[in-house]
Amino acid sequence: MHGIDYLQKAEILMEALPYIQRLSGKTVVIKYGGNAMVDSALTHTILQDIVLLKCVGVNPIVVHGGGPDINKMLQALHIESQFHNGLRITDEATMEVVQMVLSGKINKNITSELNNLGSKALGLCGKDANLIEVVKKPSSDGVDLGYVGQIQKINVRLLNTLSQDEYIPVIAPIGVGPDGESYNINADTVAGEIAAALEAEKLMFLTDIDGIYRDPSQPDSLIPVISVSEIREMIASGAIDGGMIPKVQGCIRAVQNGVKRTHIVNGTIPHPIVLEIFTDKGIGTMVTQ
Repeated sequence: MHGIDYLQKAEILMEALPYIQRLSGKTVVIKYGGNAMVDSALTHTILQDIVLLKCVGVNPIVVHGGGPDINKMLQALHIESQFHNGLRITDEATMEVVQMVLSGKINKNITSELNNLGSKALGLCGKDANLIEVVKKPSSDGVDLGYVGQIQKINVRLLNTLSQDEYIPVIAPIGVGPDGESYNINADTVAGEIAAALEAEKLMFLTDIDGIYRDPSQPDSLIPVISVSEIREMIASGAIDGGMIPKVQGCIRAVQNGVKRTHIVNGTIPHPIVLEIFTDKGIGTMVTQ
């Protein structure tokens, strides 16, 4: 019995070998969504995956969200949450809370946990070294989004310097405006833009669903591989809506800017990164040109 167990373990490791060889020295951007962060035991397995990537020679860069935590804090302060097309309408009071929760709490929690697992993670937001320069996002359908940023420039040199060395950059999605003011940016958008700017090998969105469904009410209609044009059709028909829109748009932007593969994966199962990247079958939905 033990012989079979050991053989299976060896085969699992060997299955990962060609993927490890292919990705060694390459950049992988991982968007870790607030909705996938609800269980600390699962979070631990995801962060283990990220440390494993670094140990086998991959350069992971983590972009995190924090919507549920932001909502909780806004509620406690009696500040109303409003959304438009999946983006948070951000007035001055909301912006203060967003920065406090993302940079002060979540970013440091992820960073310290990665460090506890033996890596050298470094927490950043877009205001550090002008990492993410933005301007105010124009009104959408006549709705003023407030302090929501539109990305103009990513400090590629800083991210390459850190990630190609021994560090794992962990990035909170806050941008810096022309006068040094803070702007809220959708974390999916940040991940897409960073992956595009770095011409990353892969971009992965960890979320709370299995991927893109042809029909969300049919669990067996998960799409393993989808093209950019198919996604556009599904947005137009309303099959993809709400918070999925920034995710798939991040995928599209990245793929069109030279990122080889983008993935939407369920981050509420253990070790989703390893399962998607290092196995033949993978999980989730892969977006290709």
